Amino acid sequence: MKSPERPQPLILVADDDPATLGALTTLLSASGFACQGYNNSDSAASAAESLQPDLILSDVSLPHVGGVEMCRRIHQNPLLSAVPAMFLSSGQVPDIIHRSDGVHGSYFLRKPADPGVLVELIGRALHQAWSSVTPA
Repeated sequence: MKSPERPQPLILVADDDPATLGALTTLLSASGFACQGYNNSDSAASAAESLQPDLILSDVSLPHVGGVEMCRRIHQNPLLSAVPAMFLSSGQVPDIIHRSDGVHGSYFLRKPADPGVLVELIGRALHQAWSSVTPA
């Protein structure tokens, strides 16, 4: 989760479509977020270990392992277990809400997502995650 030495929330973005990945990282950077983009689940999961992002934004369908399973694996790390996830998909994913419950799935959006709505929902997901953290 967000640390005091990191002034901007860090969003880890995973999407195998280069155009979508570029558009998402550009949008999020312009909206005041730090972000790192990855085109497959293996790279994104490895990066999550060292980056400790504040939120994961992932395509549901990624090569090797899908976005929901990738988040499930990331959340096995106790330091990352509460990181919220949001999912995007261009296809119909009828059970995505049920499947994403176990990985702190905050929202699901159909591609192409409205940029304003996406940024607003990221803000809400971060606020909810930070509000649920109780001080020690």
